Amino acid sequence: MFAAMMSGLTGRKGRYDVRFAATPADVEAAQRLRYLAFVARRGPGAVDPKPDASGLDGDDFDALCRHVLIEDRKSGQLVCTFRIQDFHGGAEVSRSYSAQYYGLEALETYTGRMLEMGRFCVHPEWHDGDILRVAWGAMTAYVDENGVELLFGCSSFDGTDWLAHADALAMLKHRHIGPQHWLPRVKAPNVFKFAARLRRKPDAKRAALAMPPLLKTYLMMGGWVSDHAVVDPHLGTMHVFTGVEIALIPPARKKLLRAVAL
Repeated sequence: MFAAMMSGLTGRKGRYDVRFAATPADVEAAQRLRYLAFVARRGPGAVDPKPDASGLDGDDFDALCRHVLIEDRKSGQLVCTFRIQDFHGGAEVSRSYSAQYYGLEALETYTGRMLEMGRFCVHPEWHDGDILRVAWGAMTAYVDENGVELLFGCSSFDGTDWLAHADALAMLKHRHIGPQHWLPRVKAPNVFKFAARLRRKPDAKRAALAMPPLLKTYLMMGGWVSDHAVVDPHLGTMHVFTGVEIALIPPARKKLLRAVAL
């Protein structure tokens, strides 16, 4: 069912409908939800905490991407959105959103199909854990149907003070730094090189509590991260480049994801 949906039709899972944006109004709805999630609720340390008048979060990449909408069937409320952009191989990765902030030259030699997932957000007033499961079920079906070999994107922490994320970042350093042959280099002007600077042993409980849900899901699939975080003073966040090599996802995790995708 989701395979059909991700080809452009409608799919359902539980109480939610999942579909691609089909009209400019659909894209605008996604941008409005992103505004609520990313702009109106900027993280601590944001340079300009005052929301602007547009009520929309948009950029030039919106026209290049396909936008996924997850809606509550009963009310029609848009509860989650994200966008995806396909790349046939690493030679195209410089056109990605992530390439604005990370030097991805190492990935230019990647020969498999790649998919960037970005601007993922859940409506601030919705706290149903099934929303994240439905989103990953849809993504799993798309990855399987289209032969994607590498899923990547940026995963954000709220707030620009690295001390607030110290245990989570230390855990990333100790367990989840990407392979050297794919590792992004520093490109953005404002970064925190946590792999080089942090010497602390992470507290596992505090690290788990501080880890953003999206990043936590990536890591449970065997995902890896950059050795530095990019500081975004506009949104008041820090983000790390995240990659998931589909062939390396643990079999038990693949089974769970595919069960959600049915």
